[in-house]
Amino acid sequence: MKAKAMGALSPLDPSSYSRPEFAVIKHINLTYDVDFQNKILYGNALYNIKVLDYLDDLIFDTSDLSIESLELDDGTPLAYKLDEPVQNLGSKLTITLPLAVTPEKELAIRIKFSSAPTATGLQWLEPNQTAGKEHPYLFSQCQPIHARSIIPCQDTPAVKFTYQAEVTAPDQFTVLMSALRTKGEGNRTTFDQPVPIPSYLLAIAVGVLEHRTLGYRSIVWAEKEEIENAAWEFEETEKYLKAAEQLCGPYQWKQYDLLVLPPSFPYGGMENPCLTFVTPTLLAGDRSQADVIVHEIMHSWTGNLVTNRNFEHFWLNEGFTVFLERKVAASLQKDSKSAEQTRDFSSLLGLQELDETINKELGDDSPFTRLIINLDGHSPDDAFSRVPYEKGSLFLRYLEDLVGGPDVFDGFIRSYLNKFQRQSIDTFQFKDHFLEYFKDNEKISTIDWDTWLYKPGMPSLCFCDSFDRSMTDSVQVVVGKVNDVECTILNYTDVRRFSPQQLIYLLQTLIEQEPLSLERLRDVGETYRIDGNRNSEIEFRWLRLCVRSKDETKLDDALQFVNKQGRMKYVRPLYRDLYAWEEVRERVIANFLKNEPFMMHVTA
Repeated sequence: MKAKAMGALSPLDPSSYSRPEFAVIKHINLTYDVDFQNKILYGNALYNIKVLDYLDDLIFDTSDLSIESLELDDGTPLAYKLDEPVQNLGSKLTITLPLAVTPEKELAIRIKFSSAPTATGLQWLEPNQTAGKEHPYLFSQCQPIHARSIIPCQDTPAVKFTYQAEVTAPDQFTVLMSALRTKGEGNRTTFDQPVPIPSYLLAIAVGVLEHRTLGYRSIVWAEKEEIENAAWEFEETEKYLKAAEQLCGPYQWKQYDLLVLPPSFPYGGMENPCLTFVTPTLLAGDRSQADVIVHEIMHSWTGNLVTNRNFEHFWLNEGFTVFLERKVAASLQKDSKSAEQTRDFSSLLGLQELDETINKELGDDSPFTRLIINLDGHSPDDAFSRVPYEKGSLFLRYLEDLVGGPDVFDGFIRSYLNKFQRQSIDTFQFKDHFLEYFKDNEKISTIDWDTWLYKPGMPSLCFCDSFDRSMTDSVQVVVGKVNDVECTILNYTDVRRFSPQQLIYLLQTLIEQEPLSLERLRDVGETYRIDGNRNSEIEFRWLRLCVRSKDETKLDDALQFVNKQGRMKYVRPLYRDLYAWEEVRERVIANFLKNEPFMMHVTA
C-alpha cells in the first residue's frame, strides 16, 4: 500500500495543519528552560506517536518557533520543512520519516526548539506589571490555538496526550504547570499529567509566588501582595468541588489548585487541569464572584474530560459548563425554593448578556451566533463571544425541561460523561447519545435540531416563561423608578436587599436603554452605592453606563479600568462604548495604542 503524504489543513479541524487521522501524539516528555532576559522558552520535547495509517511524513503545527534539531529518539536526524507562516495558523512543520511507517507502529521523535519573545501564547511581564513590582512574571494562554507558539504539536483538541515536564527557572521563582507537581529541587521543578489533555490545556506560569492551603486537594497561589485576599476569597473551593462531584461523579485530576495571575490575564478563569488560572478581578472581598470558580471546576468534566473535537463545536465545552455551573451553584442554596430562584435568575442574567451579544455586538444574522459555527478562513479567537456559553446553556436547559426536568436529565448528564470521558467529540455524537438515551420519550420528536444548531440569532424562548422571575421583578421595579422622570428621589432602601447579581442585572438593564441624564446617572451611582463598588462586574457595567451618558468626570476612570486589567469580557465592550463617544475618540485610540503592548494577543 502506498504511504500517504499529508496535505494542507486537516479535514477534521480548519484551525490545524495536523492530520490526526494518520498519527497521534500519545505522550510528551518536555523540558523547558526559562530565559526572562530574552523572553524565550528553550524547549526539548520527546514525542511518543501512535501511527494509525501508512504515511511517510508527519505534520505538526508551529507558530513563531525556531527549530534547532529534529531526530528520532535513537539520534537519527530527520529532514523537515518549516513553511512560511499563515496569519492566525502559523507555520506547517512537515517531518519526513526515513521509511514508510505502517499502522500501529510507535514512533519516538525528539525536537529541540525555542519560542519567540512575541509568542502569542505567552505573556512576559516586566516587574512593574506585577503586584510586587520587583520580579518579572511569565504565564501562558494556549486556548484556543496558541499552544503551537510554545511547542510544536498537533494543535487541535481532537488529539489528547499525557505529559511529563521538567522546567528550569531562576532560584527564587515558583514554576507551575497544568499537571501535578512531583518534585522541586533548586531551580528545577518536575510535573506529571497522567490524564490525557488537548494541547490548549498545556499551561505554564513562572513567578515569585506564595501559597496557602484551601483543603486537602486545593492550594491557592498568588504574589504575596494578593495571597491573603485570595485565600479568603476562595476558601470555599472544597465545598464547590464536593457539590460538583455529587452531580458529575468523582474528580479525576487529583489536585485542584488556583493561581491568581497579574491583571493582564485575558479571561475570568482558564480551566487548566490541576491549576485553574484566575483573574485578580475576582477578588471582590465578598466572595460574590464565586460562580467563576464553580464554572472552572465544572470544566474538569465538560471541556477537560469530554472535549470539543474542534472549536466549531465550542458550545459543547462552554454551554455544558455554564449549564452545570448553574445547577451546582443552585444546589448550594439553603432550600429548594432558593435554589430554583438562583438558577433561574442566573439564566435570565445570562439571557440578558446573550441578547446584547447577538443584537448589539454581532448582529442577529451573524454566522458566529450559531451553535455550530464554520471556522474556515477564521481564527477561533475572532469567533469568541458569549454565544456558545449562553445559547449552549439555554439549549441544554430547553432539553432538560422537555424530557422531564432535572430528575430525568441528571442521569443523562452522568451517562454522557461516562461514555465520552477522555475523548474529543462533536455535536453529532452528543445528539446521537441524547436520542438513544431518551428513545422512549415521545417529546424528543418535537426538537428542531437544525434551528437550534444552525440558525443564527436568538433562540426561541417560550420555555423560559416558566422561569422564576421574582428576583428580576424586584429589579424591574427599581428600573421603573430610575426611568420615572417624576421620581425625584431615589433611596438606598430600593436596593438594600439586592444581591450583587441583582445589581449587575439592574445596571445591564439600564445599559440596554437610552442613556441616562447626567443628573440621574450620578444619583444612581451615589444613592445606590454603585460608584466605587469593588465588584469588577458591577464596576465594569457602571463605567459603561457612565460612558454611554458621556460623563466626562468618569472618562479617566474608564480608561484606567481598561488599562489596569486585560479581561476580554470587560475590555472589548468598554472600548466599543468609548469609541462610539466621538468627542473623545482620538484620546481613546491613543490610549489603546499606548497600552496594546501590555495586552495579550487574544485581548488586543
